[in-house]
Amino acid sequence: MTTSLQLLVTSLLALAAPAAALAQGQAQAQFLPSPAQFDQLFPERIAFYSYEGFAEAVRQTPGFAARGSEQQKRQEMAAFLGQIAHESDQLKAQREYRRENWDHYCRRDDGIGCAPGQQYYGRGPIQLSWNYQYKAAGDHLGLDLWADPDRVARDSKVAWQTALWYWMAQPGVAPQSAHEAMWAGKGFGATTRAINGVIECDKGADPDTLRKLNRRIDFYRRASTLLAVPLSEPLGC
Repeated sequence: MTTSLQLLVTSLLALAAPAAALAQGQAQAQFLPSPAQFDQLFPERIAFYSYEGFAEAVRQTPGFAARGSEQQKRQEMAAFLGQIAHESDQLKAQREYRRENWDHYCRRDDGIGCAPGQQYYGRGPIQLSWNYQYKAAGDHLGLDLWADPDRVARDSKVAWQTALWYWMAQPGVAPQSAHEAMWAGKGFGATTRAINGVIECDKGADPDTLRKLNRRIDFYRRASTLLAVPLSEPLGC
């Protein structure tokens, strides 16, 4: 190898080293619960929702549980785990339990419509619902979930990816997504508004609504205790 070529190679390696170190630092900055903590929080989860699939999806979601202080990262993770515990019945539901509702999630006034023979009921950790949500999630992931919504209940990787996509990007009726709400210090209640605000928020003392909200909060308390992090208040929406 000539001297000039050696100098070129040395220079390129020197330039690459800081970028590699930065990428490694960014990956390390993301908070993940341990497998034992995951098992403790979801002791009855079905095999479809493996820790490995969860961890892989988290690592592939830049920004999730990775912004701010260690406490903020843990608070976001606790909020996410609390919400999916409620939505998926502690990671036991691949598909929405109430089959009588399966044909209720086709909105036809948005120009998207619904694929022939397909239903857009809740699936996955966050129970992704509605035709337009499957279309948007699929566009983000490079998959045609509009034409094949049940892939979310068949493919564990896709199931986790759709849950994290919704958490990071979709505000529902809220002013911001669940991720942005936690980053802004709006509290756990703001994540509920982003996920199911139309049904559960601003309903006063309706007993069924209060039961659902309290169930979410209870799961969040458990996750926060397990991850040794203070609650992010307000808890209600």
